[in-house]
Amino acid sequence: MKPQIDRDLCIGCGLCESLCPAVFKLDDGKSTVLEGVNYKANKACVEKAIENCPVQAIKWEEK
Repeated sequence: MKPQIDRDLCIGCGLCESLCPAVFKLDDGKSTVLEGVNYKANKACVEKAIENCPVQAIKWEEK
């Protein structure tokens, strides 16, 4: 599984990046998911970002 950002919903608050900088990065004012990351190893912080996203823009997607 890989985290997915709905860039239409994302407000660019940066909370996901602050909670899980190994996976998320702000790019052009919106969050993006970094490539080449072991998402399984970072599952706990991804889950925290999903739970805390103020607009529910993050979800898990089957690869």
